Amino acid sequence: MRTLVTGGAGFIGSHLVDKLLDMGHEIIVLDNYSTGRKKNLEHVINKVKLIECDLSIKGEWIKEFDKVDWVFHLASLADIVPSIQNPEGYFRSNVDATFYVLEAARHANVKRFIYSASSSCYGIPNAYPTPENSDIQPQYPYALAKRMGEELVEHWAQLYNLQAISLRFFNVYGTRSRTSGTYGAVFGVFLAQKLANKPFTVVGDGSQTRDFTYVTDIVSALIIAAESTLSNKIYNVGSDTTVSINKIVELLGGDKVHIPKRPGEPDCTYADISKIKDELGWRPTISIEKGVDKILENIDYWKEATVWGPESIADATTDWFKYLDK
Repeated sequence: MRTLVTGGAGFIGSHLVDKLLDMGHEIIVLDNYSTGRKKNLEHVINKVKLIECDLSIKGEWIKEFDKVDWVFHLASLADIVPSIQNPEGYFRSNVDATFYVLEAARHANVKRFIYSASSSCYGIPNAYPTPENSDIQPQYPYALAKRMGEELVEHWAQLYNLQAISLRFFNVYGTRSRTSGTYGAVFGVFLAQKLANKPFTVVGDGSQTRDFTYVTDIVSALIIAAESTLSNKIYNVGSDTTVSINKIVELLGGDKVHIPKRPGEPDCTYADISKIKDELGWRPTISIEKGVDKILENIDYWKEATVWGPESIADATTDWFKYLDK
């Protein structure tokens, strides 16, 4: 198998590359390192073809799709605050790039196309657990751009018969998660604080819950989707449970300090994964306790990450409250 992974130097992408190599695939990685790190592929650097490129601009990278069997499109910009501050960059990376990648895949007649969508498209959901047919109500440019990319994939599958599936990921965590970003995902923030012996910055009272899904479970869903014969489908990918932020603090161990609740964020994320269970036979395997243990075993990965505190978070999230607190 010849497989191409966009964003393959990133958090999820690098774990996917590991799994595909174990399966004997020939791997091509396209990445611009905007959020990915070459360090994530150091251990396999001689086993993959790694190309630095900007997917939002047509270029020589398109030739890499020749004779490719599977394409996993994971490349994107993430985080809420930067998308509010720089919507153009997010639309270029998450919409324009998706269009060009789809076109490259279509013209190369790839056999399978798997898109990494986002549960953020649901906004503040109307039901928990949240099924795939819930209302789409993105709250900020990142969520909107990821949903627009998903719509492109649906259209290419419908019109051009591209064999494609979109997976809506819920709160992915695990080793190699990003260490940069303007006040990013909770585990990256908490792990840097733990290493620095600083209190965990808990939003609100910490009772809000999240569907934390371990990265290797995400990878197994990606592989199963690629191996299936179904097309033009959308599936939630979650842990089959929801866990409070206070529980995460308890598992990580340490003091905490509370910061104001943020607008545009749900009190709960919780995927209804009955569809992917029934149609693809996929199920998560990593409990939150096991996942946190795996992270703590590799905590040094976050030693160079930004250490956030209440004041720096307040400064970084000014635009968040400015535009969404209405």
